[in-house]
Amino acid sequence: MALEEVRPETDGTAAGTDDVSQRSATRYPVAPGYRVNVRSGPGTQYEIVRVLQYGARVPINCQKPGEWITGPYGTTNIWDCIANGQFISDAYVQTGSNGYVTIRCS
Repeated sequence: MALEEVRPETDGTAAGTDDVSQRSATRYPVAPGYRVNVRSGPGTQYEIVRVLQYGARVPINCQKPGEWITGPYGTTNIWDCIANGQFISDAYVQTGSNGYVTIRCS
């Protein structure tokens, strides 16, 4: 089990943010008080591409299994794709479920 760290010094913006995230109707809240690392794949070994701001709400385009992470919403290996090539651990997203809430990423 790994605990996903956050880097507060990053401003949370990223050039070239995928427009798909802006079109999604359902957005889920990220745990209050956390600035969560957005990674290029489903695990902490993947590069950090940006950091979400406090109070962020994110779309979940698809989900896939990856590294087990412990966060405020439990321990899970589900990772949420919030934009093209951008993943966050579902342990930091309030989906109202301990399982998958949308399709699996291909």
